[in-house]
Amino acid sequence: MLRVGLTGGIGAGKSEVARLLAARGAVVVDSDALAREVVAPGTPGLAAVVAAFGDGVLAPDGGLDRPRLAALVFADPAARERLDAIVHPLVGAAAAARTAGAPAGAVVVHDVPLLVEAGLAPSFDVVVVVDAPDDVRLARLTGRRGMTEADARARMAAQATRERRLAAADQVIVNDGTRQDLAERVDTLWATLAAAARAGSGDTVT
Repeated sequence: MLRVGLTGGIGAGKSEVARLLAARGAVVVDSDALAREVVAPGTPGLAAVVAAFGDGVLAPDGGLDRPRLAALVFADPAARERLDAIVHPLVGAAAAARTAGAPAGAVVVHDVPLLVEAGLAPSFDVVVVVDAPDDVRLARLTGRRGMTEADARARMAAQATRERRLAAADQVIVNDGTRQDLAERVDTLWATLAAAARAGSGDTVT
């Protein structure tokens, strides 16, 4: 089994790379999806979040009011640390369970938006960073996602710098062109990852 950490700044196209890798045979463990699962209604995770932040973070249907919680923690580092201390261990345990269920020789891709920020690079055999210039990312966020420029810049600034992410990378997928360009680059990456998984080591993936 080859454990791959996949990350990239907001707007870089990490989720699309994850989708393309899954289509080629990777087992994708989506940290964002797991983060939603561990605080679903009725879970101990949701109860812990409510205990930490109050009933105001609950939506009328009893689920988590994500926009309200995000507003609380985005501008308050201490609040974010409290939230991370609740959610990260739960996500880690869920990810470990998914990984344990993967077949021998699988390429297991962990889609982790804040991999670099959380210092998780050493946890993986290979770290893949999806990269795009800041102006390209900004255009995607304001165009496709409909963010204001100020919001988009704030979200980008809240993450690690491009330089810090690239310094952690074993492999870089540059996503500054067409979808076909990206697919071809993922094909090349997949061939490398699959070969390393068959060899039983991430040492050759550099």
